[in-house]
Amino acid sequence: MNVKVNDSVLVITGKYKGKQGKVLKTDPKSGRVIVEGVNIVHKHEKARKSNDTSRIVNEEAPIDASNVEVVCDKCGKATRVAHSVVDGKKIRVCKKCGASLDKAYVKKSKTKAVEEAEAPKKRTRKRSAKAAETAASEPEENKE
Repeated sequence: MNVKVNDSVLVITGKYKGKQGKVLKTDPKSGRVIVEGVNIVHKHEKARKSNDTSRIVNEEAPIDASNVEVVCDKCGKATRVAHSVVDGKKIRVCKKCGASLDKAYVKKSKTKAVEEAEAPKKRTRKRSAKAAETAASEPEENKE
């Protein structure tokens, strides 16, 4: 199953075809997912205490994971999921644009790139730099 919790997905078949939503829960064993705002059912809730009232509750029911496609954050299109290995870790990748679909990995790679780009230059103390220059020049004078 290539769908994870908090993925943005597009429903591709059924009554809710064309609707987009966020994955609230996944069940890999049965291959089903619960998507926000999709497959709404009415459940009748009976009053359990004397001061409660009976009511009808609307909630999302699970749909099959094969009926949804992951929406890429970068290109905004519904896509099949490809896999690639980066830094020894298998990640999910958009087949259309090649962007990473794993949000945790995207954050880590961005922070590494920022750290490398903003790495301060190695500073040397003026005294030690001058001492190194004079030490290098003295042996030449002594040779003459």
